[in-house]
Amino acid sequence: MSITSRPYGVTKASHEVTEYTLTNKQGASIKAITYGAILTSIIVPDNKGNMADVALGFETLDRYEGDHACMGDTVGRFGNRIALGKFTLEGKEYQLATNNGRNHLHGGIVGFSAKMWEATPVEGREQDSLKFHLVSPDGDENYPGTLDVTVTYTWDDLCNLSIRYEATTDKTTHCNLTNHTY
Repeated sequence: MSITSRPYGVTKASHEVTEYTLTNKQGASIKAITYGAILTSIIVPDNKGNMADVALGFETLDRYEGDHACMGDTVGRFGNRIALGKFTLEGKEYQLATNNGRNHLHGGIVGFSAKMWEATPVEGREQDSLKFHLVSPDGDENYPGTLDVTVTYTWDDLCNLSIRYEATTDKTTHCNLTNHTY
């Protein structure tokens, strides 16, 4: 198992983006970037041992900053649609941005897939992990509460990929995290 990193580009907002590659003993790998905690590649062997990328993704950062059908994205605060961009919690109504017709989709105008995440590689013997961390402040996209999120990609020698989501908040809020790798 090994974890490597390389510069992936600079965002329009001048943030340096890093790409991490987790490679197992078969030479199969996953790649993810700190922009959006986006999973950009999953390279695995077929039944004849030929390696192929089975995830749709892009080679350059500018494609992820544009409209890209959420390919590989970590979606949040809320993966899916909220009708009319409205919800009520503890007697208070919240109005969110409507970015999908009349509905709120995947966290709004600047969802988690368009934010810079902090990455921490964790090497192991039979599996490696990459932990992404983000703090979404109270009022971010008009959601209540500060949300502290960790998304962990774990890759093992058998080509198993697992994604673990952890989140804590200081107020009642909506949280529905997911990944949009195709």
